[in-house]
Amino acid sequence: MKYKIALISSEEGYSVSVPGLPGCWSQGATEEEALADIHDAIKDYLPVVQEQLGDAEVREIDVAV
Repeated sequence: MKYKIALISSEEGYSVSVPGLPGCWSQGATEEEALADIHDAIKDYLPVVQEQLGDAEVREIDVAV
């Protein structure tokens, strides 16, 4: 699965967030570190969302852009 990310450079390093996953963000001293960290953050984020859904019926829809 692919996710769009927002990567922002600053004097302290890089911050990265996933607009499609509210609250999913990370940072790193280098771009490579930030990208590796957001990869791990996404992997940790998804099971939590699934758990929060509980017994809800989940469906997918297609949206033409």
